[in-house]
Amino acid sequence: MTKGRLEGFSDGVLAIIITIMVLEMKVPHGTDLHALQPVLPVFLSYVLSFLYIGIYWSNHHHLFQAVRQIKGSVLWANLHLLFWLSLFPFVTGWIGENRFATWPVAIYGFVLIMAAIAYFILVRVLLAGHGAESALAEAIGSDFKGKISVVIYAVGIGSAFVDSWIGVALYMLVAIMWLIPDRRIERTLVP
Repeated sequence: MTKGRLEGFSDGVLAIIITIMVLEMKVPHGTDLHALQPVLPVFLSYVLSFLYIGIYWSNHHHLFQAVRQIKGSVLWANLHLLFWLSLFPFVTGWIGENRFATWPVAIYGFVLIMAAIAYFILVRVLLAGHGAESALAEAIGSDFKGKISVVIYAVGIGSAFVDSWIGVALYMLVAIMWLIPDRRIERTLVP
C-alpha cells in the first residue's frame, strides 16, 4: 500500500468520526436561548472531542510527511490507532448526555490514553522501519509531549473519581498543550 492511500483511508475514517459526533447532537426544543441549556453538555463534549480528532489528524499528517515506506506492520498499527479514535463518538455522547458524570469521564480518559498509546505504537513501528538515523527519528526526538500526555490522562482518570471536572480540566490541558504547534517534523524536513 502506498503512503497516500493509508493517509486517505485515515482521513476518511476521521471525517466519518467527526460526522457521527455532530449527528449525535440533537436540535433543542424551543426558540429562546434557554432551549440551549439542556444540550450545552453535549456541545461541550463535542468541542473537546473535535479538538482531539483535529489534533490527531494534524499530527498524523505531519508524521506521514517524514515517512518514506509503508510496511504491513504500519497498516496494523494505524488501524489500532483508528480503532481507539473510532470510540470517540461513543464516549463523547456518554459524557455529554450524563453531564460529565464520574464513570463517563473516567472512560473518556481511558479512550484518550489508549489512543495516545496507539499513536506511540504507530510512531515506534514507523521508526523501526526507517532507522535511528532517519529524518523521521530526528523529527520525533524524545517525544516529551507524548509521554507527559499519557501521565496527565492517567491523573485525569484518577481525578474523575474525586471530581469529574478535574478530570475534564486535565484532558483539556492536554488538548491545549497539543494545540501549540509542534514544529519538529517541519524543522527537520524543510531546509
